Amino acid sequence: MITTRKALIQDLENLNTLFDAYRIFYKKKSDVEASRQFLKERIENNESEIFVAQCSENNIEKLVGFVQLYPIFSSTRLKRFWLLNDLFVDKDFRGKGISVLLIDEAKKLAIQTDSVGLMLETDKNNIEGNHLYPKTGFELDTEHNFYYWSE
Repeated sequence: MITTRKALIQDLENLNTLFDAYRIFYKKKSDVEASRQFLKERIENNESEIFVAQCSENNIEKLVGFVQLYPIFSSTRLKRFWLLNDLFVDKDFRGKGISVLLIDEAKKLAIQTDSVGLMLETDKNNIEGNHLYPKTGFELDTEHNFYYWSE
């Protein structure tokens, strides 16, 4: 049975295992200590909202996915937006609708916080994501250009 809930600080170690796998999926070098610290700070400082998917079988509970959202704000709309920044499901649990459950948690958060909605970006070559997001009600923005700057 799969359930979803808000992540707690007590989930840090198990969540970090998933978070490190997520970073590796996106071609980043594994850094368990740095990712643990990153997650710990987000949770303790209330800088993001994290929801987890938990599988319960034979009285054993295992975290199998997560979604992490960051608040941003729309000056023109005078409201909060939520950036759906991270979504990941353990490879052994994919294809079971867990991503949809986690996106549903993100949508509930957007409604509960009276926000404008959710936004996200994904690589053009992320076949699974580019199939999933429209299926869950997201629309591809073809009217705006997104620019990045980094050092």
